[in-house]
Amino acid sequence: MRLQSFPVPSVLLLLPPLLRFGFCSGTSFPSNINIGGLFPTGSHEYEVFRFALAQHQDVPKLVPQVDMVETGSSFAMTYAFCSQFSKGVYAIMGLYDRRTVNMLMSFCGSLHVCFVTPSFPVHANNQFVLQLRPELQEPLMALLEHFYWNRFVYMYSSDSGLSVLQRILDTAAERGWQVTSVNLDTLTEAAFVKLLADLDYKKEYQIVISCELERLSSILNLIAAQKRNLKNYHYILANLGFMDLNITEFQRLAPNVTGFQLVNGSDPALQKVNQDWLNFDSKDLKLARRRLRYTGALTYDGITVMATAFQNLRRQRIDISRRGNAGECLANPPAPWGQGIDIQRALQQVRLEGLTGHVQFDERGHRTNYTLTVMELSHVGPRKIGYWNERRGYVNTAIYKPVVEDFSSVQNRTYIVTTILEAPYMMLKKNHEQFVGNDKYEGYCAELASEIAKHVGFTYRLELVRDGKYGARDSETKMWNGMVGELVYGQADVAVAPLTITLVREQVIDFTKPFMSLGISIMIKKPTKSKPGVFSFLDPLAYEIWMCIVFAYIGVSVVLFLVSRFSPYEWKGEDSDQEDEPVSTSRRAPPTSSSELTHSPGYSQVQNQQKEKEAPEHTNDFGIFNSLWFSLGAFMQQGCDISPRSLSGRIVGGVWWFFTLIIISSYTANLAAFLTVERMVSPIESAEDLAKQTEIAYGTLDGGSTKEFFKRSKIAVFEKMWSYMRSADPSVFVKNTNEGVSRVRKSKGKYAYLLESSMNEYIEQRKPCDTMKVGGNLDSKGYGVATPKGSPLRNPVNLAVLKLNEQGLLDKLKNRWWYDKGECGIGGGDSKDKTSALSLSNVAGVFYILIGGLGLAMLVALVEFCYKSRIESRRMKELIDAAMMSTTLGGMAVGGGAAATAGLGGGASGLGGENGRLVAHDFPKSGAQGLPCMSKAAGLGLSSAGM
Repeated sequence: MRLQSFPVPSVLLLLPPLLRFGFCSGTSFPSNINIGGLFPTGSHEYEVFRFALAQHQDVPKLVPQVDMVETGSSFAMTYAFCSQFSKGVYAIMGLYDRRTVNMLMSFCGSLHVCFVTPSFPVHANNQFVLQLRPELQEPLMALLEHFYWNRFVYMYSSDSGLSVLQRILDTAAERGWQVTSVNLDTLTEAAFVKLLADLDYKKEYQIVISCELERLSSILNLIAAQKRNLKNYHYILANLGFMDLNITEFQRLAPNVTGFQLVNGSDPALQKVNQDWLNFDSKDLKLARRRLRYTGALTYDGITVMATAFQNLRRQRIDISRRGNAGECLANPPAPWGQGIDIQRALQQVRLEGLTGHVQFDERGHRTNYTLTVMELSHVGPRKIGYWNERRGYVNTAIYKPVVEDFSSVQNRTYIVTTILEAPYMMLKKNHEQFVGNDKYEGYCAELASEIAKHVGFTYRLELVRDGKYGARDSETKMWNGMVGELVYGQADVAVAPLTITLVREQVIDFTKPFMSLGISIMIKKPTKSKPGVFSFLDPLAYEIWMCIVFAYIGVSVVLFLVSRFSPYEWKGEDSDQEDEPVSTSRRAPPTSSSELTHSPGYSQVQNQQKEKEAPEHTNDFGIFNSLWFSLGAFMQQGCDISPRSLSGRIVGGVWWFFTLIIISSYTANLAAFLTVERMVSPIESAEDLAKQTEIAYGTLDGGSTKEFFKRSKIAVFEKMWSYMRSADPSVFVKNTNEGVSRVRKSKGKYAYLLESSMNEYIEQRKPCDTMKVGGNLDSKGYGVATPKGSPLRNPVNLAVLKLNEQGLLDKLKNRWWYDKGECGIGGGDSKDKTSALSLSNVAGVFYILIGGLGLAMLVALVEFCYKSRIESRRMKELIDAAMMSTTLGGMAVGGGAAATAGLGGGASGLGGENGRLVAHDFPKSGAQGLPCMSKAAGLGLSSAGM
């Protein structure tokens, strides 16, 4: 290690010999005090050390003996310390780190050499080490209690943070705090970035960072470089140089930051020293100096303390001169410097107001009776919110007022509006090559962005999202992608797109009120329309109803038949329909004797016939067939030629009429719809139908809110659907909506796409009109305009959206891009909005029944004709046989022509009756008008009588 020595300036050699002679013999106090210095090369503290010595030219004059050394090397620090001790320095000012602090403590305590340092304080009872920097344990604990932190992350460096860590851990054990400690010295930059992602994922938003100024600045810049939204975070910086940090980029992420400030920037003395510092050696500087940091102010106060202490010693005439050999610092046992204790006491007793406030030391060499200012990073920059001192602890002086945002500031710049190509929200015009800028785009969101900019009064530039995604957080890297990522990482100012408002997104970005409400819906390929069947007129009523009607019809007919049989009021009596004509005396002669009457063949039949004619006949209209006919006529609304006469029969008829009225009315009401509408039979109707089958695959957009909905849902049906989608092979997720729609159209009904209902409705209106939305929405959500956390655009954009909604412009925009520009007509089908005429296929079944009925009637008529002809022929044969038998019996009787004729007539009359009644048309009354055989028989009878 090369050491650079800075001997006493040569100007001292030009001092008058008298002065030097006086110094040697006339007085015991030296006029020049050699002050050692141990600083890293090019450090800010060394430059301030030189500046402070130049400012303190009073007697005794402090003369520097500086070694530029690596403070982290124990060997280099030991060599430099011993070198300065051998040169006879009265005190040393310098820096140390955790690797060399113990070595310096040991040397100072053994050799009685005072070491004044602006480095981080350490817990040691070494009175020869004066620590200019105040301790932060008590102020930090007071601040944690003020904010009621009981769960936080403590990030520290091994140099300055270990003592604070010990105090925090002790307090956490007493009060049950949950503290996560992170040693920054063990982390690489990549590991630290991963740590930030883990903290964001675990929602660890309260963080304490304790490290040196340079390290703290680099950490804050690294956090800012991640472009994370920090609105939910609260950082406490355990460092005394809050105003020394360059946190311009960090401030843009809107974090909540609290820290400590040791130097009072408004102090006039500090401002004067700071101005002198900026002008010090300015001719030799290539770059302009920065203002004093708090460590430089500590160094300046250290020189002031030394100068004051030696002045006090000089006034007190205390002999501190070092005569002869200064001694060996590595001697064993060590030989302490006799006058070192006097210098230590003088330094410890100094009381002054320096750049860092009140400077005072306790018996251990630590700063005491000091005051720290507590600062906060607000939206307008750092501001004081309180102070801490040993007597009163933390005192909050902040007065929080509602922040009134100045919207006029948003009009002075061009904002980047990120969006995504998604019809009809954002589309490229057909001739977009001829346009530049925002004019290349059209769609719902393009017009919405224009209206918002018009109401707020700012200019904007539309830019498509780089990765083509809406925005989701990667489970491994914890980084956001898509439009959300561009907002989080400061790559865009506003997102105007179909961006769903969700909890995880709201945690990192701000949303306006929804400009469109929607929900997740199911899109399937439209099934082929089912033509009405031949018997579609039966469809208005279910099969079960038709069966019940049939059974009701039969039951009512049977009940009507039974009550008509049991009720006496349904029976009626009637006389014989035909009266026998009186027999002509010229044609028929009565019997001349009783024997003739007794032996006459037709005598008994005539007697029975006369008795039956005297008694009236009782009939009933409601036989089983008439009952069926009555019920059928009432059901067909046509009535019948017979009606019940009894009260019981009328009750049956009345309730049947009421039943048929309701049934026929219901049937007629539904008939038109079933005959005119070509129904589509959908394979699924809801999410439950999808979940309980595996034939139809279904999926969502990869990296969107729909996928997150299923991923986080605790509903059993949706959990089952997510389990299927996650394990499906091939993958059911698509990169964009166009891919999902194309997959639905090409899958022949074997793929269903889950997407927002608004997009589903739009695609249903696009040719080839082969998709449809089935079922209701699975959830309820909205699209919102997004801005970064803490963006000044949030409130004016939100007010603009509300105003557009109240004016009805949002509804007009939706109607324009969804339905006015639709290609499939209202309803999404390819049919126009008009009533279609019935075709033959709609009513073919009715014609079939009519033709069938007519054919059945002809068949039944033919059967009836054949049956009746057979009966008539059989009856006529019997009559002819009877007539022939009567003719034969008449010819053989003696003198029985007249009787035979009468007997024939009576026999004919008896044989020709039916059920005791005479049927006139069954037997002719005149032989000349009858059948030829009957005329011949009659002629024979008359001839016999004439003979």
